Amino acid sequence: MDFGLNGKTAIVAGGSRGIGKSIAMELAREGVDLVIASRGKGALEAAAKEIAGATGRKVIPMVCDVTSRQEVDRMVDGAAEALGGLNILVNSASLPGGSPTAVGAIDTIVDEDLLQDFNIKYMGALRCARAAIPHMKKAGWGRIINISGTNARTPGNLSGGARNGSLVHFTRTLALQLGRDGITVNCIHPGTTRTERTARQMAERSAKLGIPPAEIEKQDFAPDAPRTNAIGRMVEAEEVAYVAVFLASEQARAMTGELLIPNGGAGKAVWY
Repeated sequence: MDFGLNGKTAIVAGGSRGIGKSIAMELAREGVDLVIASRGKGALEAAAKEIAGATGRKVIPMVCDVTSRQEVDRMVDGAAEALGGLNILVNSASLPGGSPTAVGAIDTIVDEDLLQDFNIKYMGALRCARAAIPHMKKAGWGRIINISGTNARTPGNLSGGARNGSLVHFTRTLALQLGRDGITVNCIHPGTTRTERTARQMAERSAKLGIPPAEIEKQDFAPDAPRTNAIGRMVEAEEVAYVAVFLASEQARAMTGELLIPNGGAGKAVWY
């Protein structure tokens, strides 16, 4: 299927690794030239080289701290200039799971760390969107895709719930503000997803428990396990990226203010 993305331009904030990197790769495969942004220069440059080599598209790494409005404005304007315009923004910049001191019992929360998690993920998305919207309005066509997470629906992680739930509200609010400008705004809730971090996490648990990593993963997705889902396996990062590509596509032009959840059918609630 032709998604109508060939020749479009994009920024992927948080595009140096994980789900953000996978989304950048799949967009590039559809003919999108893009800027990937994050704080780590080395990982950013390596990811840009890998994506460009695999797809033949223009992939520009730009170091940016999304907690700084000045840095975000400079990055977004620089990306639009380098790419000849801006059509797509993917907000995927965050610390996965949140700071360890912002996710536990309420009496263990470090206020400053929770606020920093919120500053990166929610305010970072707001800063990037605010800077990108004028460029999208100029083009008369835009897609904003916010990568949130199912912690928004799962009690327990105070940082994840706060920042992820707020991104859903942000998504709907922007969709109502921007629909007449040809800009759609949607949100994705990934669940447990395999990224570069997974092998290290499994190895650490394997060493601690004395169980092979493959067996740990098998146990995690057993029918009665807390992390189980309907498909009985971990979701791959590229499977989340496919959803993002659809939301960026011409075919998704009637979808805005919505939330998609590629988590393999985790959870048992019925949502209306």
